[in-house]
Amino acid sequence: MKAARRDRYGPPEVVEIREIEKPVPGEGEILVRVRAASVNRADLDALTPKPGFVRLFLGLRAPRQHQVGLDAAGVVEEVGAGVTQFKPGDRVFGDMYPTNQGAFAEYVAAREKAFQPMAPGMSFEDAATLPHSANLAIQSLRRRDGRTVQPGDRVLVDGASGNVGPFAVQIAKAYGAEVTGTASTDKQDFVRALGADHVLDYTKVDYTRTGERYDWIVDVDSHHAITSARRALRPNGQYITLGGTTAAILASITVGPVISRFSDRWSGLMFWWRPFHRPDIDALKMLIAAGKVRPIIDRRYPLTQVVKALKWVDDGHARGKVIVTVDES
Repeated sequence: MKAARRDRYGPPEVVEIREIEKPVPGEGEILVRVRAASVNRADLDALTPKPGFVRLFLGLRAPRQHQVGLDAAGVVEEVGAGVTQFKPGDRVFGDMYPTNQGAFAEYVAAREKAFQPMAPGMSFEDAATLPHSANLAIQSLRRRDGRTVQPGDRVLVDGASGNVGPFAVQIAKAYGAEVTGTASTDKQDFVRALGADHVLDYTKVDYTRTGERYDWIVDVDSHHAITSARRALRPNGQYITLGGTTAAILASITVGPVISRFSDRWSGLMFWWRPFHRPDIDALKMLIAAGKVRPIIDRRYPLTQVVKALKWVDDGHARGKVIVTVDES
């Protein structure tokens, strides 16, 4: 079968399409014929990797795992011993993050808990947009203690036009919030079309210096000092970051929680992230079925052009999700 692989760290060009053995599902695993996968910023962060200190876990000089790709949607082809949730022919989607990745391939084998049934009528492409990015988005709008965005809250999504941002904007609007999104000059109309009430051009405006205050700030890829971002919070406000530079991540892990203890404003990394959390995925299905959230697909590439798909996202061109399609043959 064809699958994306890499043997070293670097830009998207280190990824190659190779012919490898088709996996065999083990006990508790299912074999899925992939029909669509989607590119995440996390895929690119793992290639470099970013932030740099994660090499301690992924491999210092070269990656320990060679598979690439998190989100997959497809059809169950075979089930291993002990599988109870699925049977051949079921339409499923899942996040390969806990199972060493590998979504950019013709087949993927993983434990059945890594997958969930697709909603009736949902396309493979739409399903492939959800497992990682949409799950991050819905969890970023909820604190570890369960507190979530309330109607009338002012929410700012910093990085509203990429993978996670479009979902975060739509979910916050579905919760009844007044939403501001940041994006580059050429993506302003795109973010407005998502339903954002206000749009800031981050190439011209620093939201931490406008004097505006928010109840909730979701920072998709942090480039501001955490102390600066906190200035833009209202009393009892929340600043949650999902990623960013090494310095920003380290500050969100160390400085954020410490200064939050002495303030009514909370700030820091989203430590409570749970990959492909079933209740959150079920909630996303309901929001989509109700027409309150829609997956936004920017463009599609065949599996043989996965490097182009990765580069399109890496270069900052994408408006929403980029899909990698896999032929049925």
